[in-house]
Amino acid sequence: MYDALIDSAIDSLKLLPFLFISFLFIEILEHKTESKFEKIISKSKKMGPIIGSLLGAVPQCGFSVLATNLYITRIISLGTLISIYLSTSDEMLPVLISEHASFDIVLKLIISKIIIGMIYGFIIDIIYRNKKNEVFDICEEDDCHCEKGILHSTLVHTFKTLFYIFIVTLFLNVLIEYIGTQNISKLFLKDNLFAPLLASLFGLIPNCASSVMLTELYIHGAINFASVIAGCLSAAGVSLLVLFRTNKNIKENLNILFLLYITGALTGFLINVVSLF
Repeated sequence: MYDALIDSAIDSLKLLPFLFISFLFIEILEHKTESKFEKIISKSKKMGPIIGSLLGAVPQCGFSVLATNLYITRIISLGTLISIYLSTSDEMLPVLISEHASFDIVLKLIISKIIIGMIYGFIIDIIYRNKKNEVFDICEEDDCHCEKGILHSTLVHTFKTLFYIFIVTLFLNVLIEYIGTQNISKLFLKDNLFAPLLASLFGLIPNCASSVMLTELYIHGAINFASVIAGCLSAAGVSLLVLFRTNKNIKENLNILFLLYITGALTGFLINVVSLF
C-alpha cells in the first residue's frame, strides 16, 4: 500500500508541468486572444493529425494531457485529439529501452503508432467535420474565480485536476498490486485471433501500468505484435482522467473512449488476420 501511494504521487506529479502549461495556455487564449489568432488556429486544424501524432509519440502522456484540455475548448479538432491519443507512447519507449529491445522493434512500434494515428485522425476529422460540438468554458465549469487573475485560475484548474488524477491512480495501483501482474498476463493468449480485442480494452486503463505491462508482455513473448499495437494504441494514459474530469459532456467522453477502443481493437485484429496469409 505504501509503495502504491508513493508511485501514485510520483506519477501524478510528473504531470504537473503539463497540466499547468495547458491550463495557462487555455486561460491566455480565453482572455487575451484576438480574432486574428483564432483564425490561424482554426486553419491549422486541417494539418492537426500530422502534428498531433508526431507530438504524441514523445514518451510519457504529457502531450495527450495537454491535448485533452485544448480539445475541450475546441482549439484542436477531434481527429487531432485521437491522433495524439493513438500515438501516445506513455511508458512504452522507456520500457523498451530499459529492456534493451532491438532498434528494429522500437522503430517498428513507434512508426506504426504514428502512422496509424495520422490515418485515423484524418478519417475522424472527415467524418465529424460537419458536427457542431458545444464549446466548454473551463472557468465556468470549475468556478475558479477568474476575476482574481489568470495565474490564480490556472492554479485552481491544475491542482483540482491533479488531485483527481492522484486518487484514481492510487486506486488503480492498489488494484493491480492486489490482483498481481501474473494473473493479469494470463488473460492475454499469444497468437489468439481475438486477443487484440482484449488488449485494446486493457489499454483503456487510465494509468501507465497498461502500457508498461503490454510492452513487457510483448518483449517476453507473452503476446504478439498485433496485441501490443492494439493495447498501446488505446493506452492514452491519465489523459482520459483529465477528459472525464474536465469535460462535462459524458456522452462525448464515452464516444471518444469508444473511438479509442475500436481503432486499437480493429487495427490489431486486422494485423492478426493479415499474418495468417
